[in-house]
Amino acid sequence: MKRKELFNGLTEGELEALTKDLDREFIADPFRDMTPAERRQWNRIKRKRGRPRVGKGAKVVSVSFEGGLLTQIDRAAKRHGTSRAGFLASAAQLKLAQEQAPTRKRRSRKRAA
Repeated sequence: MKRKELFNGLTEGELEALTKDLDREFIADPFRDMTPAERRQWNRIKRKRGRPRVGKGAKVVSVSFEGGLLTQIDRAAKRHGTSRAGFLASAAQLKLAQEQAPTRKRRSRKRAA
């Protein structure tokens, strides 16, 4: 009787011996809990790719602009080599910085008559 050869020259008995653990219902039982270092590594690996978080992260908002103003914004953003969102974020930061800066009272000039 000729021996039946399976998968890369393994006999049926050898293949059965190699795969006997796979017949068990719960093969995850012999695993142990991860160490803190392994947990950190696992969390780093499974983290989704994407943009790096800046500040508190980005939020998507819907804003309406008049067509001509939006065209000007797009042109200015292109001149500065940034996106529309980046340009608007910079403009908002600039305006907020101006509002937070201490304001000086302007002295009124008297005009000579």
